[in-house]
Amino acid sequence: MISAKVEMKQSRSRDQSGRTKIHLTPFDLSLLQIDCPQRGLLFPKPDQDFKLISRLKSSLSTALEIYFPFAGRLAKVENLEDNTVSFHTDCDGSGARFLHAEAKSLSVSDIVQPHGEVPDFIKHFFPADGLKNSDGLTEPLLAVQVTEMKDGVFLGYYYNHMVADGVSVWNFLHTWSMICSSGSSSGHQPLVLKRWFLQGVNYPIHIPVSEAERPPPQPSRELSSVPVMQDRVFHFTKKNISDLKAKANSEVGSSDTNISSLQAVSAHMWRSIIRHSALTGEGETHCKVVVDLRQRVNPPLENDCFGNMVYITPATTTVEELLGRGLKGVGSRMAGDTVLVSSSPRFDVYRNDFGWGKPVAVRAGPGNSISGKLVLFPGIDEGSFDIQTTLWCDVLVNLLADVEFLEHVTTMV
Repeated sequence: MISAKVEMKQSRSRDQSGRTKIHLTPFDLSLLQIDCPQRGLLFPKPDQDFKLISRLKSSLSTALEIYFPFAGRLAKVENLEDNTVSFHTDCDGSGARFLHAEAKSLSVSDIVQPHGEVPDFIKHFFPADGLKNSDGLTEPLLAVQVTEMKDGVFLGYYYNHMVADGVSVWNFLHTWSMICSSGSSSGHQPLVLKRWFLQGVNYPIHIPVSEAERPPPQPSRELSSVPVMQDRVFHFTKKNISDLKAKANSEVGSSDTNISSLQAVSAHMWRSIIRHSALTGEGETHCKVVVDLRQRVNPPLENDCFGNMVYITPATTTVEELLGRGLKGVGSRMAGDTVLVSSSPRFDVYRNDFGWGKPVAVRAGPGNSISGKLVLFPGIDEGSFDIQTTLWCDVLVNLLADVEFLEHVTTMV
């Protein structure tokens, strides 16, 4: 693979007076030492006369004039009076990073493999290597890597989660794709910032210096004695989802509680993984919950406002209760805001047509890799889900032999 790197500069012709500093909320700061999320879209190969790289670069520069926070950097202020530090987003136009790579020996079929396997080489199709959100002090808040393959194009990117969340970054991708496809930025509305802070909390928030320091690197996988992990994409058809939802709601047996499709699928994944995780019955199991706060604050925010508006909360139960009560027990605990996965089936990832066709697949990149990490996307077929799952190898092997699990899922993607 041969790659070249280009730094994209944001146009400074835009008047950014009064919009150059964005204060960070406690929710933003809680992500300080978390890896930058990475996502990628796989496309067919464009025609030879389509000027792929030049069009992508020029349209990215234009899109950054609208989504100007992505072209900034994090800024840190030392508060000598109480030996703390504060952070904010400085919209200084430093630019996002654009990388062009080639992997002409690889095909689309090497990425979209039978049975949902995710090849290890895909990590090279993403631009970040162990970057944390705190690295936004010196690293771009957004980086894109375009890899040309034998019969396709992979567009991978990372973004700083303290600056934006999934809603914001997928809206940015859609705006960028429309600019690239049409060759024009006309008709796009100015960016709406979240303009929200916790009542009674002064900003900038002061945090201890120790919390702002980057943690020491973890031992490499090769030097570790623990078993390696693998990624696998599990596909839930519309019928799979309908059957799981009907089963969960029949077990609840109450008109006051309605288990959603997402809750039913999440419960199925959670129970199935824990069943093969060698945990004792009295031990606790936790489910991390990602909540979009836009419509949960008072007054509510615009659905598409830019920024990071997610909050992570845990759901907890015992292994015995999780495995012993069917979807009824899990569903009741997962009512409301609780989900097992990151990302969302509501993100319309397949609408992003840059001018030569829509994506044929979506993948999550490396980062925050723990066994049990689930990244959920809409499937390419209407009403379906894809869940990219990271698991220890032995757990994955047992899961793939679990008849109860496989009854409601297909590994063919």
